[in-house]
Amino acid sequence: MNNSDFKILLVDDEPDILEFLGFNLKNEGFQVYTSTNGREAINLAMRERPHLIILDVMMPDLDGIETCREIRSKEDLRNVLITFLTARGEDYSQIAGFDAGADDYITKPIKPRVLISRVNALLRRYQNTIDTPTDTLQRMVLGDIVIDRETYVVTFKGIEFQLPKKEFELLALLASKPGKVYSRDKILKKVWGDDVVVGDRTIDVHIRKLREKLGDHYIRTVKGVGYKFEF
Repeated sequence: MNNSDFKILLVDDEPDILEFLGFNLKNEGFQVYTSTNGREAINLAMRERPHLIILDVMMPDLDGIETCREIRSKEDLRNVLITFLTARGEDYSQIAGFDAGADDYITKPIKPRVLISRVNALLRRYQNTIDTPTDTLQRMVLGDIVIDRETYVVTFKGIEFQLPKKEFELLALLASKPGKVYSRDKILKKVWGDDVVVGDRTIDVHIRKLREKLGDHYIRTVKGVGYKFEF
């Protein structure tokens, strides 16, 4: 897909920010739609079916967190990527955003070149998602890493090894959506479940063990939030 094929919805109650973001994205050839509030954004998203929504957190009436939750509840919008706009140091907003279903966040203020780079990375993730064959639910190929869910076998640079169950499930979760940041709470719920009480150090230990086997560059730490897989 070319940039002109992608639809991006910008949502912010500050016209100057909408103008700045919209100008730079249009210059790259993207189709850009704008909204100044959450309610309008939901209706616009349902009508235009954007590939990516860039959503401000702090908005009157319906804030970005609630807007994200409502969008995620719509079956027709389940594949849309959502990234939040957050002010520097708003760790709580970032964590709440991921819990609401966001895929990423962009910190304000942001330089145009960085903005375009982040948007392109997100849209590559969208392209990878729609191009991924259905059998990758059982077998994922990510560069030098092959993850087989049926056998719990991981192949790295042609060498097969079997991971302990929780290490495998943690790797499979992160690798299922490369680039997506998973909060610690989300990881605990998905891998260990609500009925098991474990501490944050448990995640850190499992991440360290995975890095020892795969190298440091596949699993990235997002400070104050969680982890993501990149390849």
